[in-house]
Parts: sequence; structure tokens; C-alpha cells
Amino acid sequence: MAIDTPAKIVILGAGPIGLEAALYARFLGYDVAVFEAGELAASVRRWGHVRMFTPFGMNRSPLGLAAIQAQDESYRPPADDELLAGRQWIDRYLAPLSQTDLLAEHIQTQTLVVAIGKEELLKGDMPGNDGSEDGADRGDWSFRILVRNADGEERVELADAVIDATGVFAGGANYLGHGGIPAVGELAAADLIDTRLPDILGKDRQHFAGKHTLLVGGGHSAATNAVALAQLAREASGTRVTWITRREGPAGAGGPIALIAGDRLPERAALARHANDLTRIGLAGQLQEASNGNHQAATGSVTYWPATVVEKVTGKVRSTADHEFTVELSGRHAGTYQFDRVLANTGFRPSNWIIEELQIHRCYATDGPMKLAAALLGQQSADCLDQTTCGPKTLLNPEPNYYILGAKSYGRRSNFLLSVGLEQIREVFTIIGDRETLNLYDNVKLSR
Repeated sequence: MAIDTPAKIVILGAGPIGLEAALYARFLGYDVAVFEAGELAASVRRWGHVRMFTPFGMNRSPLGLAAIQAQDESYRPPADDELLAGRQWIDRYLAPLSQTDLLAEHIQTQTLVVAIGKEELLKGDMPGNDGSEDGADRGDWSFRILVRNADGEERVELADAVIDATGVFAGGANYLGHGGIPAVGELAAADLIDTRLPDILGKDRQHFAGKHTLLVGGGHSAATNAVALAQLAREASGTRVTWITRREGPAGAGGPIALIAGDRLPERAALARHANDLTRIGLAGQLQEASNGNHQAATGSVTYWPATVVEKVTGKVRSTADHEFTVELSGRHAGTYQFDRVLANTGFRPSNWIIEELQIHRCYATDGPMKLAAALLGQQSADCLDQTTCGPKTLLNPEPNYYILGAKSYGRRSNFLLSVGLEQIREVFTIIGDRETLNLYDNVKLSR
């Protein structure tokens, strides 16, 4: 639904997509407020020590570079082919972008969005946005947004449109148990189970060195942690990993991580090969250990158990750096085992509690917005680089003027790519600005 300037657009989340969407809106002359529950780029900070698979040129917009260069003539961006770690991306692009005159006064961090509704309307009013007899529809009423600052003070903000770029971390990690529900005891032990990409070789080293870690998950996050733990095992004696996945590894992969033929992201390909190699080395080490009666051999530091699931987990704290877990496994390696750490890389789900009073049609399988989820079903390639945007119409919800962009728009699908998110921003503003050809990313002059 078209909205004329200087209407107010509220953007939820000050991550990469939130910042880029705010910048686009400001260039067009809209009033903008960005609300961030934590600190700037909070989700990126969670994995700040990890190097990205995609080069910088895929993780910035020409509009963003132009805004920074207009602010600071001495600014020199990373090369487009440079692979940055998360913290470098923040320091060299996201933070400078947030500090430009266009955005600095419009970002409110440590500000939690508690709930969103519509003025004078309840969720059930005007279902399907079919309008009333006088031609009015839900888009004629402002959004009513309840926010809470760091001091616990609450207030209501009004907006003509909302862009939800809150990502998926707020919804929490997927559970360990069968069928996607929590394993017995998992909720009670949740504060002790790590779902991040910890800095295993850096500041978090003490939590894993000389410890036995249960690693759960079959994606690239699990692979990243497995490689780091294997390196730590070479540096700190007694460090061991038991890596489990719900299913067998993909056919032909030689391990738990799928390989992409002719992978155009060398860093991703190298990680997958390395992680899969560790599971084969671990198996060879286990066979050698069994024949020698030696259960501490370094070659067996990574033990891979496919087709194995957590049934029950109990955990307790021994000290600041030491935990103790008793884990019951089912499947091929059923039994009860002791671990010092549990590292769950099972993926994340979006948080939808703030939109419960809005008319948002969510996919029954992915939890993403329905129109986009249906369109994504047609993209079958395992390579995220093969993704394309699905058109502006797929970004529409039954709730007029509410748009879900970025990782949250993919729901539980884990193959979102930031360059796709930038295209989503361009597409959504062709709707908001009511101009099919609107594209601020074209013809931006950069000084490189």
C-alpha cells in the first residue's frame, strides 16, 4: 500500500537489514525510527570472531557506501572481494553506517518492542482486509507500538508502516528432542546449553579446553564449532567432541555436512571438507583406540554418531567454567553419557509474539510469511547463491503496511543471503513508494 512522505516508518531491529532499510527510507524522505532490543548489530556480534563465507561486496549496498563516504571523505571501505569476520563487518561498515547523519538520531538501542497492534482495531476486525461498506480498510489506521527502554519505562509509538527485520535469534534455538519438541529436562537445563558460535580458540577457550563436548547439529554452524574444537584438541590435552546428527550424512559427502558441486564460496567448501574429514579421522582413531585399548588418543578427539538424538538431559554447574551434563541418547548410539558441555547448533526460529494482534498469514511449515514461503518452495537448489528474490507481491501480508524482511522472512529456513535481503528492501519500497521502477541502488556514484 502506497504511503506518501513524510509518513513515519518504524523499523524493528538495528542489524544489517534494519540499517539498510532505514537508510533507504531516509533517502526517500520518510520519517524513520529504528528500535533495537539490544545493541547495534547484536546478532552479528554473537558470531563476531567467525569469518563470513560471502565477500564484502555481497554484504553492503551502494547506498550504504555512499552515505558513509558523504559523511567521512577519508573512509576507505574493505575491498569487495575481502572476506570479513563479523566484528570487522561491524567496525568497518555497519557501525560507520549507523553513525551517519541520516541514521544516527533515528536509532534507539536497548529499546524492546513489547507488542504491536492497530489503533481502534482488534485482530479480528476486517478479516482479509476486504474493507467495510464505506471503503475503509485496516491500512487506514496507524500501528500502535508498545516499547520499553532500558530503565523499564514504557511508551506508545505510532507508525504508518512497519518493517520487521528482527531476524531469528530472538525466537530461540530449535530444540534437541524428537519431533522438534524439547528433550526431557532440556527446558530446565536451557541456561547451560550453548546455542551460539562461541569463540572456542579465544575468549571462550576455558569452557572447552580439556573438556568433553556434545555437539548437536548438521549444518555449517556445527561444522564451524567442530573444526575449532578439533584445533583446540591439538592444543589442549583431554579435549574431546562427540558430534551427533539426527540423520545420516548426505550421500557422497563423507560426513555430516553437505557438499555443493563446484561451490562458488571457497571458504564454505573448505569448511565442509574439513569438518567431514574430521569425522573420518575420528572413526579411524576410534578403531585404533579399540585395538590398542587406548581411549584418549588425539586422533579420536572428534567422534561422529549419526542417526542419534537427545532423549533426556540434565545439567548442573560445578564452577564458572565447569558444567556437568548427563545425557540420554536414542537411536544408533543409544545410551547414557556424561559430558562437560552441550553445544546445540540446531538452527533458530523467528519470534512472532509481538505480532499476535496483527493479521499475519504464516506458513504452517516454516513460520515465515505465507506468500514468500510458498514462492520459496520453488527454489530447490541447496546453494544459497542460486536464490533470487520472488517479487514485491510476495512481501505483502494480509496486514497492510507490515513487511517482514531479512532472515525472519525465511522463517526456519536457514539459507537466507544478505544480498537477497538488500533486494527485498528495494522491492518493498516500490510498494511503499508506489513506483515499480524505483531503485535507489542504481547509478549511485562511489569514490573507491
